Amino acid sequence: MNQPKVSIISINYNQTEVTCDMLESLRSITWKNVEVIVVDNASSADCSIIAERFPEVKLIRSKVNLGFAGGNNLAIREANGDYFLLLNNDTIVTPGFIEPMIESFQNHPKAGIVSPKIIFYYTDNLVQYAGTSEISPLSCRGETIGYMQKDSPEFSVEYKTNLAHGACMMISKAVIDSVGVLDESYFMYYEEFDFCERVKNAGFEIYFNGKGSIQHKQSVSSGINSPFKTYYMTRNRIFFSRKNFHGKYKAMSLIFFFCVVLLKNFMTELLKGR
Repeated sequence: MNQPKVSIISINYNQTEVTCDMLESLRSITWKNVEVIVVDNASSADCSIIAERFPEVKLIRSKVNLGFAGGNNLAIREANGDYFLLLNNDTIVTPGFIEPMIESFQNHPKAGIVSPKIIFYYTDNLVQYAGTSEISPLSCRGETIGYMQKDSPEFSVEYKTNLAHGACMMISKAVIDSVGVLDESYFMYYEEFDFCERVKNAGFEIYFNGKGSIQHKQSVSSGINSPFKTYYMTRNRIFFSRKNFHGKYKAMSLIFFFCVVLLKNFMTELLKGR
């Protein structure tokens, strides 16, 4: 085929039916030169139904839970694509969502990562992601463009952005060859932010292309505002700050976190009886 090969990679952890819904949506995509790899992260639930219902999928069964970063890295090392598309299992794709991302790579020689427009699944076309501003040293977050706004033509364009979205990001093989894979120290959350910083530091660019879109159910595996999620979001925020900020910015970030954010989060959990 003239089309470059795309390795679509997703992680399953005790959410077999959710993963199967995503895989079913992939069967309708218009980009045909793909391989689909699912890593089961040592689920306690039986995942054999994935292989039975989707024989075209390569199912890798990890004996231990490697987290989001480790699970994706395991698949990347097994993949044969020109591009690696990391796709959350709690997503539903549209048929033509791959073509615009490939177009961004072809039009921009320095492009290293591209993410599409992401819509909240359980809403009437509310945007979750349409690009992100630079990460603030205080909050360790970037302002998400279009967040909770009704989808409109202004979000169906392409532009350079600061952060890709971990729910769906296409990475060129050149990036993996240059900067390596995701940092497994994060386990889950913030690993994509860290990866984006490494990619930009290596001279690559990150693009948002809203001509393609997916829908995201969000936090199916970890639970919305679960203690599990709270722990890793808190831990990895500190880790990200220590690793990526320097001098006064690192000091500002850590002081703000321990004096304001951590206290606020502690009181919130205490009032909830958790």
